[in-house]
Amino acid sequence: MTAFSDLDHTHDPAAQSWVASANEAGTDFPIQNLPYGLFVRAGRNESPRVGVAIGDQVLDLRAAAAAGRWSSAEQVALQPLAQGDLNAFMALPAAQRRALRQARFAALLAGSKQEGALRACLLAQSEAQMLVPCRIGDYTDFYTGIHHATTVGKLFRPDNPLLPNYKWVPIGYHGRSSSIGVSGQDVRRPLGQLMPPGATAPERAPAKRLDYELELGVFVAGGNALGETIPMERADEHLFGLTLLNDWSARDVQAWEYQPLGPFLAKNFATTISPWIVTAEALEPFRCAFAHPEQDPQPLPYLDSEKNRAAGGYAIELEVWLQTEKMRAAGEAPTRLMRSNFGESAYWTLAQMLVHHASNGCNLQPGDLLGTGTQSGAKPEEGGSLLELSLGGKQALSLPNGETRTFLQDGDTVILRGFAAQDGARRIGFGDCAATVLPARV
Repeated sequence: MTAFSDLDHTHDPAAQSWVASANEAGTDFPIQNLPYGLFVRAGRNESPRVGVAIGDQVLDLRAAAAAGRWSSAEQVALQPLAQGDLNAFMALPAAQRRALRQARFAALLAGSKQEGALRACLLAQSEAQMLVPCRIGDYTDFYTGIHHATTVGKLFRPDNPLLPNYKWVPIGYHGRSSSIGVSGQDVRRPLGQLMPPGATAPERAPAKRLDYELELGVFVAGGNALGETIPMERADEHLFGLTLLNDWSARDVQAWEYQPLGPFLAKNFATTISPWIVTAEALEPFRCAFAHPEQDPQPLPYLDSEKNRAAGGYAIELEVWLQTEKMRAAGEAPTRLMRSNFGESAYWTLAQMLVHHASNGCNLQPGDLLGTGTQSGAKPEEGGSLLELSLGGKQALSLPNGETRTFLQDGDTVILRGFAAQDGARRIGFGDCAATVLPARV
């Protein structure tokens, strides 16, 4: 435990819930997690509700606000959640958000006097239709995965894979918030301008080199006024929580359009996130030390702090799974393509991403989404995209059923999974981030 640890009784690995499924080994959603999501009850015409995942259940916070016994301060924090407005809750001070986590933990703890009142507020997750969890005003995608950046750079610039600014500044670009969808929503293969090999003019056609990118998504809390900055010492107050994020990419469209301004239609057609926002408080036990290699440039002072060096990283395991249409028809389970660890793959921390974004006075707002960039491991088999695993399409991957892939085919389902589990702590998971590729509309 570091001097900067914010661990409390809600992280006790021995704590059990009266919701039996939350105590099962391997669950993503034990009582130590309690992530937020937005849902409607299947088959009902109703306004969206904010819920908390607990085991295989959802605690409906609209119902819980009315049924439970809460202090006046807890009622104030619950009010926006009861109204289905997660953004308004994100805007509350960090101390209020933390206090409500402690209240929810106490209410769901085995032996709680609230069990009788709150049991009727539970809904099976299988009966909840999950939505994008909040209003995402802006989406910025960073490029913090050092192994991904190096491998992809070598494909295009073998002698100079990383440009000079990479190790000095967190690189990012603006994404498209309107096309962000939630796990379970299908993704249609995009059309775009392609330049076929040897051709003298481009053609408009369905993308042939469709790919996924394994990322984490970071939701902003609080925010800053236009013209103001966020210091590293206060960065954690502005980090609400994390999701899994698949930043779909049309590699052939990107190859033609990206110079000089970067990707455009190659990226803006779809981004998929997992439905549950795992709060920064839940991930506190999995913080880890962070440092650039000694031989690399060290962060400029505005991107540096003692806390960031001691505990700026997060040890989160990340995985990509694939189920082809043929596998699904045969009743075969998805196969895992790779695994990496965010604590080892990210060259910049979440705090540094956020602080740099606001360092010019850019006003971040509650619900803004920051992508981490593709999180690949150091080994060739740990690539976070097919572009890496297939060496730019030159080496096909062999799947257990005999199929091969260089890039995604129609009917393929991509599933991102992530969890944190170490040092005896309970596993904190994100749930699946899954979507299936549909044929292009031509």
